[in-house]
Formats: sequence, C-alpha cells, structure tokens
Amino acid sequence: MVIKTEHYQTASVIRVTGNIDTMTAPNVADYILREIAGEKIRLIADLSGVDFVSSAGLRVLLLAVKATRSRGGDFRLIGVGQDVRHVLELSGFSRILRCFDDLDQALASFPSSEA
Repeated sequence: MVIKTEHYQTASVIRVTGNIDTMTAPNVADYILREIAGEKIRLIADLSGVDFVSSAGLRVLLLAVKATRSRGGDFRLIGVGQDVRHVLELSGFSRILRCFDDLDQALASFPSSEA
C-alpha cells in the first residue's frame, strides 16, 4: 500500500496504490483523517492504482465524505476502475460519492470560492 498527496490550489489529491481491504483500510483512514485535521477538506482520491475495495474500504470512503462535508468541504474520486466502480454501484455508494473521469474535471468541480 502506497499513499501520497499532491496539493493543488482548489483541492488535495490522495493517490492510493494497492487494495483497500481489512488490512489496509485503517492506514488509509488514518491518512485521510490526518489530511482533514490539517485543514485539507477538499479531497480527491485517485484510485487508478486500486484494483479492489472491500466493505472496510467502503467504510473509509464514507468516513472521508462525512468528515470533509462536516467541515464544509467534500470528497471526490477519480481513476475508478471497472471492478471498483462495480462495487460502488452494487453498494449504493455511487449515489454518495462523486466520480470524475480525470483530475481536471474533479478539481474544477470545487467552487473557487471555497477556502
């Protein structure tokens, strides 16, 4: 599991490589919560390096949405592969999480007036 963050003017991008499952979900959750605690409340998760998301991984994504939105921000996804997208759709999370085709679209989806 590798997690890295890149900061842009309108949001921060968390790039995840590896599966998000029972073993790795706590690390991903801790990483995201540290970003949010550091006032990074507009987050984009790049899942192009993720092939599998378990129910524990779905809980992490839901945690990220709730934590960012409760502070006036939001959480977006990019690079969602076919298998992960299928899990999001089956679980109903595709109605909660906003997925974008690329980084530029996801960055542009955040109002520039948000700080």
